[in-house]
Amino acid sequence: MMSGKHFKAHEFLGVAFLGIGLWAWSEKGVLSNISSITDLGGFDPVWLFLVVGGVMFILGFAGCIGALRENSFLLKFFSVFLGIIFFLELTAGILAFVFKDWIKDQLNFFINNNIRAYRDDIDLQNLIDFTQEYWECCGAFGADDWNLNIYFNCTDSNPSREKCGVPFSCCTKDPAEDVINTQCGYDIRAKTVSEQRTFIYIKGCVPQFEKWLQDNLTVVAGIFIGIALLQIFGICLAQNLVSDIDAVRESCLFT
Repeated sequence: MMSGKHFKAHEFLGVAFLGIGLWAWSEKGVLSNISSITDLGGFDPVWLFLVVGGVMFILGFAGCIGALRENSFLLKFFSVFLGIIFFLELTAGILAFVFKDWIKDQLNFFINNNIRAYRDDIDLQNLIDFTQEYWECCGAFGADDWNLNIYFNCTDSNPSREKCGVPFSCCTKDPAEDVINTQCGYDIRAKTVSEQRTFIYIKGCVPQFEKWLQDNLTVVAGIFIGIALLQIFGICLAQNLVSDIDAVRESCLFT
């Protein structure tokens, strides 16, 4: 008979993710003001931890208790829930391949929407800065996308010191500099494009993401295949245990 160790890992990871998410919200004061959850115009990265943690906890709890208590209902729930997730992932992958242009438009919309909310949430700000630094990009399709942000736009009515600039994460890095110059993007978009190339990344994050995906297609495909195999293994494991439980119960009825 299979033990519940395989399922306990899901449960512990789920609790850890939920704990991190709730701690982050507590630090930002969200838990003391629940209505602020809907105030952010962009994407709050904490939601990733909460959703992933919640799903993993539910799966781990159902699988662990089902295995330890030999509860067929919980094990079947685990299998069906994991099967639905697998089906949704498969469907999303096929749709993403078929509707590439639509996905690109949605990614552009998502990035621009978060550019507007760049200063509204520290976690979102850090996520955007990390993305632009990692992929050496600026904005969705270029630095001018930062016109969407009230602090960085070039309008005459903008009183911000960051007017016509970009965040420091758009700046090209000088290996000789030990300290990050957070003001390197000030007034940069007031210069010509040829001058901007010297100081900031010109390419947008959407084309840079496409390039990264093409360069790392084998690795990305391997990760997704690995996740899919783990999910199939979990489903088979749970179904095998259900069959063993049913077989034991049937044998007890005839003895």
